[in-house]
Amino acid sequence: MSPSAVVWDSALLAYDMGEQHPFNPVRLHLTMRLATALGVLDDVPLLSPEPAGAKELYRAHSAEYLEAVQQAPLAGWDVGHGLGTDDNPVFTDMHDAASLVVGSTLMGARCLSEGRAQRAVSIAGGHHHAMHDRAAGFCVYNDCSVAISWLLEQGYDRIAYVDTDVHHGDGVQAAFLGDPRVLTISLHQHPLTLFPGTGYSAETGVEDGEGSAVNVPLPPGTHDAGWQRAFHAVVPSLLDRFRPQILVTQCGVDSHGEDPLADLSLTVDGHRTIYRELRALADRHAEGRWLAVGGGGYQLLRVVPRSWTHLVATVLDRDVAPDVPLPAEWTETVRGVAPTAELPPTMSDGADTAYSPWGDGSGAAVDAAIRDTRRAVFPLHGLDPDDPRD
Repeated sequence: MSPSAVVWDSALLAYDMGEQHPFNPVRLHLTMRLATALGVLDDVPLLSPEPAGAKELYRAHSAEYLEAVQQAPLAGWDVGHGLGTDDNPVFTDMHDAASLVVGSTLMGARCLSEGRAQRAVSIAGGHHHAMHDRAAGFCVYNDCSVAISWLLEQGYDRIAYVDTDVHHGDGVQAAFLGDPRVLTISLHQHPLTLFPGTGYSAETGVEDGEGSAVNVPLPPGTHDAGWQRAFHAVVPSLLDRFRPQILVTQCGVDSHGEDPLADLSLTVDGHRTIYRELRALADRHAEGRWLAVGGGGYQLLRVVPRSWTHLVATVLDRDVAPDVPLPAEWTETVRGVAPTAELPPTMSDGADTAYSPWGDGSGAAVDAAIRDTRRAVFPLHGLDPDDPRD
């Protein structure tokens, strides 16, 4: 078995909402160029996806919505379903481009399910806001939900989805809110301060899925240490109790302090640490099966390429040291896109990502979120919310 699979084709750059839109595909292009320049992808075959067909898209979306997406470029702007807005403008070949994104994540899921790889990554995926019948938050089709649904059909009945994007993973939560086979965990900026306005600690699932949704709403300004404190206070215990067969992670990097659309204060070093923690959790709880996808991230030059190169490297067990200089050939590529851009010198922001564990009495700013989340969901899993050992 090949240990890891990287899904990529330049055709994925066709998911393009316009040069002035924040969700600019240049971030994907520059990530793959940086990973290549650093040797991360040496001798790694890139798997080229096929567009997802209607049968697969129906796993997450209605037939009426698919028809609207297909007709939108012809019908103009008044098409409803969240299409034709500033966030989700209509663009040429939108259905085909969005279907290919779904196909990329599905290909990663298939590699895991069929035993062709133990880990898989598609940085083009992670469109976690798309709902059953509408586009939202730059997302037309929800590749995460489609892939999880497909994995359920293959016989997996314990899938953990961990979302580290700065925005709540609302579309995936909504898709599986009543399904006890899928545990969704989202760590995000507090919904009172950021789109989509959901993801409170009290959102824990419905009916048979009560306890299957976990939300950790973090205060604006949360740094690496606070994020890690919250993560370790919530995620490992739940995964240990849930015993997932596969770990699916949405790895948006808009939690960075330089991101223009949000207000957390993580660093590239913090992102690198997150990926290493996710890898360890997959090894510990899911026999190493890990499907990683991209997501948000709008500091297109200084942040996204470095952070997601660390993601690809972590999936491949080719970890890049923080002090590695940015290759000259890559910086020249960036100069061709943005001649006056100021670039960092290395793959690091020079940050210390050490944290103190929850329960140490230090009264960290994130402790209210930790307490609320643990008290809302831990008892539903037979865990003591007030015991730091759980």
